[in-house]
Amino acid sequence: MKTIETLTGKQRSYLKGLANGVKPIAQIGKSGITENFIKQIDDALEARELIKVNVLENSLLDTKETANEVAKQTRAYFIQAIGNKFVIYRPSNKNPEIQIPR
Repeated sequence: MKTIETLTGKQRSYLKGLANGVKPIAQIGKSGITENFIKQIDDALEARELIKVNVLENSLLDTKETANEVAKQTRAYFIQAIGNKFVIYRPSNKNPEIQIPR
């Protein structure tokens, strides 16, 4: 797998643009970040590379802190947090589709 150490502002902006049309595919509730949730996100990142997650209001979690923790546990990049949603990205090991500008 070709790894990128960090994303540039240009690359992050590109991914934000792609994330615009993406619907949240997972949500974090009262139980917070569980092992099962991380597995679900890991599988989703492998399949889609760029995903959006909804943090439910009843979870009482901070969206940005939660996003950074999920990104850390899944070895993904935190792209952005807006309101109660966040976007993370990780290139697929088996089938990378998103071409990030250099």
